[in-house]
Amino acid sequence: MEILKFITAGSVDDGKSTLIGRLLYDSESILLDQLEALHSSNRKNDDGTIDLAILTDGLKAEREQGITIDVAYKYFQTEKRKFIIADTPGHTQYTRNMVTGASNANLAIILIDARKGVIEQTIRHSFLVSLLGLPQVVVCINKMDMVDFSEEVYNDIVKNYQALATKVGLKNVVFIPVSALKGDNIVNKSTNINWYNGKSLLDYLETVEINIDDTIAHARFPVQWVVRPQTDELHDYRGYAGRISSGSFRINDKVTVLPSGFSSTVSKIEVFDKEPEEAFAGMSVTVHLKDNIDISRGDILVNTDYQPQLSQVIEADLCWMDTRALDTSHTYFIQHNSKVTRCRIQEVLHKVNINTLEKEYDSDFKLNDIGRIIIKTADPLAFDPYQVNKANGGAIIIDSRTNVTVGALMLRAVAD
Repeated sequence: MEILKFITAGSVDDGKSTLIGRLLYDSESILLDQLEALHSSNRKNDDGTIDLAILTDGLKAEREQGITIDVAYKYFQTEKRKFIIADTPGHTQYTRNMVTGASNANLAIILIDARKGVIEQTIRHSFLVSLLGLPQVVVCINKMDMVDFSEEVYNDIVKNYQALATKVGLKNVVFIPVSALKGDNIVNKSTNINWYNGKSLLDYLETVEINIDDTIAHARFPVQWVVRPQTDELHDYRGYAGRISSGSFRINDKVTVLPSGFSSTVSKIEVFDKEPEEAFAGMSVTVHLKDNIDISRGDILVNTDYQPQLSQVIEADLCWMDTRALDTSHTYFIQHNSKVTRCRIQEVLHKVNINTLEKEYDSDFKLNDIGRIIIKTADPLAFDPYQVNKANGGAIIIDSRTNVTVGALMLRAVAD
């Protein structure tokens, strides 16, 4: 069964947690003990109904303030598909949390309060979704019950958001009018919004296409472990174990090992006790080559005819995640797939004011700042531009003093 991973994002009190709670509650995806705790809770809505946001507000501070702080992950499934939900915080100071939650998602649900329309935080969330390359966006115009389910209000918001989507580069955008509090268009079609002819949210999530990159052009296999048992039975065994990050590999495919540049041919693919003819992105496999080549952890096997870029000086977008500001004089670690090497931030080209989308030419990079930088690495990285292949275009920066992850990178191009 396919798994759809999606995030929810929206401003404070737009109803993200309530929407997820309604999705779980109306699809009967709540465990019995959770249901009992929900009914016995003292937290109620103004009309006396159960506050479904309790299902995702896991931290004590979240329950006390009625806001989302950390990324809350929830899992459920229907007859058609499995789902992993990341309920991400809307506050500016938790931008890094949203980036973390969105990094592996297939789809984003952006909530807009029908009473407020497109506001500053909507711009910020849409920019982040575009920056992180999420291929599908669902704009849920929530609290339609508070504007008397007005089609005119809905159309105005759709028009304004379409202009924003064009500005930030979002392409596949779907609009759904909903009321998370009342349950309109969440799991079941609403009888109060008879002018809307589209799908309910759950119906859309069950049927939206999940883009799995299985193209030969993006065949990328980062080596995590060189398998050499050196036993009497397996004296000559040499395999390369890891997880295919993108694309697909077949027997007899010509592959190149980077950064060394040596080439060979795939002779065998192992998956547990099977030997398939082909393996795809997301599969953990052991690959065998016809030639004995010096390959180590951190090297990457790629399709010989479609090789990634190889460079030590790279232009990238950076989201800073540490309370300690970026120090351009300090040597950090960069981890790209299974490869770890030292690096320095050579130059800060600009920061982005994610509320106005204006560029700021200030080299002082602090917590939650996002901008464009040039990074220099000790060893060359074999990468694809993030907008072309997310799986081989993302990396993290680690502070060598603390081993704490301090930044998320979207690699863009070889720097001039």
